[in-house]
Amino acid sequence: MKISFIIPVFNRPGETEELLRSLSRQPDRDFEVIIVEDGSTERSDAVVEKYREHLNISYYYKDNSGPGPSRNFGCEKAGGEYMIFLDSDCLVPEDYFRIVRETLEQNYTDAFGGPDRAHKDFTNFQKAINFSMTSFLTTGGIRGGNEKMEKFHPRSFNMGFSKEVFNTTGGFSSMRFGEDVDLSIRILEQGFLTQLIKEAFVYHKRRSNLRQFFKQVYNSGIARINLQLRHPGTLKPVHAAPALFTLGVIGLLLLSVLVSWYFALPILLHILLLFLSAALKNHSLSIGLLAVLTSYTQLFGYGTGFLNAFWRRFILGRDEFSAFNKNFYK
Repeated sequence: MKISFIIPVFNRPGETEELLRSLSRQPDRDFEVIIVEDGSTERSDAVVEKYREHLNISYYYKDNSGPGPSRNFGCEKAGGEYMIFLDSDCLVPEDYFRIVRETLEQNYTDAFGGPDRAHKDFTNFQKAINFSMTSFLTTGGIRGGNEKMEKFHPRSFNMGFSKEVFNTTGGFSSMRFGEDVDLSIRILEQGFLTQLIKEAFVYHKRRSNLRQFFKQVYNSGIARINLQLRHPGTLKPVHAAPALFTLGVIGLLLLSVLVSWYFALPILLHILLLFLSAALKNHSLSIGLLAVLTSYTQLFGYGTGFLNAFWRRFILGRDEFSAFNKNFYK
């Protein structure tokens, strides 16, 4: 089975080189790599040239349209029967391709997804963000690492599907955020099978500051409401948890000021649990402290985006409420 890696890139030549370096270290390199430069001003063509001797690689430049249409562009150029999609800020472990290929050979499914982790060389802030995006205390186990929540929905930072899936579904939609979940829903609606390959993880660097991280998760909250309107019945109680958490924390803080400070105790307990969990997982007190900050940013960002979109779309009846960040790439 011929496999193609498709990677959309936007002004990230440094990241592109790191990702290509990690792909060049795969013991089995029987795959092609397609780099789709999405209207960048800082192009990665020189980086691609450095790896032509090590990888079967193609480079395409196109006008900016966002990652979804760029992935579709890559699918149209791909010669593989199966496509794997990676974000440019990811690195792959040396046995990633072997694990994916062997899993698909032994238990073929039309689509798959894998989780993400923090590399030991990441900054403390990157490790704190990784904790916030993967911990049960913040996401409830719904993102990328637990297939038992519902039918598994692969995410585009580490996702693969067959050419048949692309031809049947038309690939990614033009949604600015949530386009990967939208496609995963349509894949399942068409009767295709998906699976989580837990061992096929990537290191997700997430080169963002706190403000950019807030925008990213805020946009994810908006996307969840848009997904419900596109696919009625896909909104689950767990998706609303960050919004309820946000309202609950605000309510408890008001009560602690107006009535008694005892109302702040549940918040303090939650902060302590986040700190201990992150500190023990990463063997670092500083990461534990940073994880409290990034976790509340993640919960409040997603929660406020969800509430804002819910109000505008369900209460006011407005058309699709798009994110305020006009940059497709975080």
